[in-house]
Amino acid sequence: MPERPQALFAMTDQNVPHIFPPEVLARLRECVEIDPTLVAQDFADPRIRQALARTEVLITGWGCPRLDAAVLDAAPRLRAVLHAAGSVKGFTTPEVWQRGIAVSSAAGANALPVAEYTLAMILLAGKDVFGYRDQLRTRREFPYGDILPGIGNYGRRVGIVGASRIGRRLIELLRPYDLRVSLSDPYVDEVEATRLGVPLVPLHELLRTSDIVTVHAPQTPETRHLIGARELALMPNGAVLINTARGALVDHDALVTELRGGRLSAVLDVTDPEPLPADSPLFDLPNAFITPHLAGSQGNEVARLGQTVVDEAARLVSGDELVHAIDHTVLERAA
Repeated sequence: MPERPQALFAMTDQNVPHIFPPEVLARLRECVEIDPTLVAQDFADPRIRQALARTEVLITGWGCPRLDAAVLDAAPRLRAVLHAAGSVKGFTTPEVWQRGIAVSSAAGANALPVAEYTLAMILLAGKDVFGYRDQLRTRREFPYGDILPGIGNYGRRVGIVGASRIGRRLIELLRPYDLRVSLSDPYVDEVEATRLGVPLVPLHELLRTSDIVTVHAPQTPETRHLIGARELALMPNGAVLINTARGALVDHDALVTELRGGRLSAVLDVTDPEPLPADSPLFDLPNAFITPHLAGSQGNEVARLGQTVVDEAARLVSGDELVHAIDHTVLERAA
């Protein structure tokens, strides 16, 4: 690699100034030669094809076009793809790995706000904040001073489905609290669970023994409707389901049935489909708390993704190993 390799942005152009605000962009330009006004949204664009011929590093993000064989043929000097977002599944192809191109992702940085959101929802759900808010709004009175039975976060049982980056970060964030945390993940063994500091249990047992279940598994053909009618039926009365992963991991028809019965509650930052149709019953059910896919990096948080890429670019130029390199051999079962 030359001291400052030639780089090119490949993402939706409006994302560049958010992910790389002036101070972050300045640090990036200390590492690579890059024109922030030239952004690849279509690799067939003649200007982009010309830039590809000399590109050694692609700085990708949301909206990056697919890196197929034809694109890679047009970029013979390409050595690294640094992704300023989470999953790389949507735009990488087998040819990327076959050609030995290094791929790095800011998925770890994107995991942090999702874990923070989930932590907040766990604590709020433990207090039944959403239910009591609605009661107060409706009745405009409250029995102040009374001890409210059935709520609180002392010893509440939290089940984490999936030891993904987000799941692992959430385990760390939950450590200071007096909660009983368990984990279910078919790719984690007892040794790894011990290292994480949580008991490993089968999914059916986790569902049966958790007051709050939070889903952090990847979306794969095997995990579609991972939480269906049978699984929801295992959850105790009054339990809460949180989903910040992908909407398809939960069977929404089965969930609506349970919510209508009033036995469970749900906090959903992702849905299936997404966005929900305007007539979805989830909007009106009092025990469903829906947010518009905002748990991941939003607002000023996306600059953290850019800074992660800058750090990786600095390592690349100095000849150090990439900290957030993607192992394509496990990509199929990753988020």
